[in-house]
Amino acid sequence: MAHMTFQQEYLQMPPVTRAYTTACVATTILVQLDIVSPFQLYFNPILIFRQYQLWRLVTTFLFFGTVGFNFLFNMIFTYRYCRMLEEGSFRGRTADFFVMMVFGGVCMLLCAMFCSLLFLGQAFTIMLVYVWARRNPHVRMNFFGLLNFQAPYLPWVLLGFSVLLGNSILVDLVGIAVGHVYYFLEDVFPLRSGGIRLLKTPQFLQQLFEPRTEDPAYNPIPEERPGGFAWGEGQQQQQQQ
Repeated sequence: MAHMTFQQEYLQMPPVTRAYTTACVATTILVQLDIVSPFQLYFNPILIFRQYQLWRLVTTFLFFGTVGFNFLFNMIFTYRYCRMLEEGSFRGRTADFFVMMVFGGVCMLLCAMFCSLLFLGQAFTIMLVYVWARRNPHVRMNFFGLLNFQAPYLPWVLLGFSVLLGNSILVDLVGIAVGHVYYFLEDVFPLRSGGIRLLKTPQFLQQLFEPRTEDPAYNPIPEERPGGFAWGEGQQQQQQQ
């Protein structure tokens, strides 16, 4: 029964979220089994442009470290906020969501060339969290049952938590910066006087990701839930009379 429940949950995940989280887990398993080495995955411009190891442009976003607390923490946030974005503000716009991920990835790769960053999965997660948080400013968050704050502060709380774990804050700052650039280009600049939408989804991607008829039993992940994970959990702020 548990197997069937997991299978049904997996098949109900939106396509981009399912593809990305599956690739992350599969990459980690391959490394854990010593089939693949992290040295074959990290971002290295010299190996990419001189030896044409182009897969590194993608694998740098897929490896979060060996199985442990840091990996599980990042994967939970990656899955949750990637899915809530795809089922929320990008619902019915899978092609636009894919463009956001590609845009974010390209920006991070450019930053990595100047900042000597090797793996960008955590930065990618922070970018997803940042965009979701800015688009849901009134959601109340509870972090490990210790902190209560508005959703826009979540990326900064995660940055502080990352520092406590001994991680470099540079990766998180890159994710926040790229997320802010995307948010400004999509949600701020087009609404200003004379502003236009600069990021346009190519027609072939819209045709490729054309929405299909949804399963009547499809149940999107809620953006607020009374139980579940204690960290990153949101509660809709009650309107003050």
